[in-house]
Amino acid sequence: MNITMIEAAADRLAGHVRHTPLLTSPFIDEIAGRRVLLKPEALQHTGSFKFRGGWSALSALTEAERRAGVLAFSSGNHAQGVALAAQRLNTPATIIMPGDAPKIKIDNTRALGAEVILYDRAHEDRDALGAKLSEERGLTLIKPFDNPEVIAGQGTAGLEIAADAGALGITRAEVLVCCGGGGLTSGIALALEARAPEMTVRPVEPEGYDDVARSLRSHRIECNEMSAGGLCDAIITQRPGEITFPIMDRLCGPGLVVAEEDCLRAMAVAFQRLKIVLEPGGAIALAAALYHPDQISGDDVIVVASGGNVDAGVFALALERYGS
Repeated sequence: MNITMIEAAADRLAGHVRHTPLLTSPFIDEIAGRRVLLKPEALQHTGSFKFRGGWSALSALTEAERRAGVLAFSSGNHAQGVALAAQRLNTPATIIMPGDAPKIKIDNTRALGAEVILYDRAHEDRDALGAKLSEERGLTLIKPFDNPEVIAGQGTAGLEIAADAGALGITRAEVLVCCGGGGLTSGIALALEARAPEMTVRPVEPEGYDDVARSLRSHRIECNEMSAGGLCDAIITQRPGEITFPIMDRLCGPGLVVAEEDCLRAMAVAFQRLKIVLEPGGAIALAAALYHPDQISGDDVIVVASGGNVDAGVFALALERYGS
């Protein structure tokens, strides 16, 4: 993995991906005690950054591979990113999704033309199921984060951060990234290493699923005891990736760990002050900036709001509790 791959992915994504801006609010700055610049990947195609990696990976396949079809497994955002990329590239897509994924994510994935196969993530091994289907059907597996072209695609968000922050005169900042398996985090870290080397990426995870934070402390891959449950379904993984972790271990600062309740609070703030809808996992980096300011340094902090595919009930809960 290197900046050349990310730049090549950016060329393939040109004209297909949205360049999301850096947004600010004086009200958010007041809560955080510093200037907060929020990159709203919730406004990306399919409602999350995952379209970047999906398009990058599928557009890098050969024509024969695209004709044969692709397979992905995801709780929803990677599913939709791959499904939309596959639809636009006329590629058959099969998506393995946990049965407890938000209904909106399952419905949207099917609406984009993908075949959806549901599984029980508490008792079934999605990797084994994916390997079996891939072999039986001759499909190319597009992993959600441990895939070089996926990481390269996610890294294009880092290129945009470097360019847009630089235009504002910001060259030094901590960049908080919602983190599951580390595809977005490692991709952004690689991009910033090349384009904005004074910026430091900080992965942010929910309490109880802080495998990356613990792995960064021990410098070896740590696993979560639980692999399901919680509001932050979009960023729950059992462990960081074999490709992503060495990148994060080399380039990232310490991980931040945030309570689910703070994610709900951040969702309400994003809606009230920026008119943006975020899902809990997509709001967790903003929650860290707002409610853990003592763990962040510098006058400016950049927050990646990674996704907005939230069920209406969960969004209503956030507004009911913290919308006043």
